[in-house]
Amino acid sequence: MGVSWVAAASMSPEISRRPVAAQIEREFSGVVAWYGTATKAWWAMVRVRGGLRLVEAAGPSELREAIVTARGWPWPR
Repeated sequence: MGVSWVAAASMSPEISRRPVAAQIEREFSGVVAWYGTATKAWWAMVRVRGGLRLVEAAGPSELREAIVTARGWPWPR
């Protein structure tokens, strides 16, 4: 069962973003995702050939794209 809108509205922004990060982690095995309250950006630690890569994105959708293309991230904007 998901978090209701009323419950989500009363949570701190960090707590309400955690379910989104957890969903991303379920979608991509081995990825650790989070929202940086100081940077106001989404982040993920992604395994790539030869090690790990830290990627940053403006939102969850962009973070998913960054995870899929982590070897070539960041792309030109």
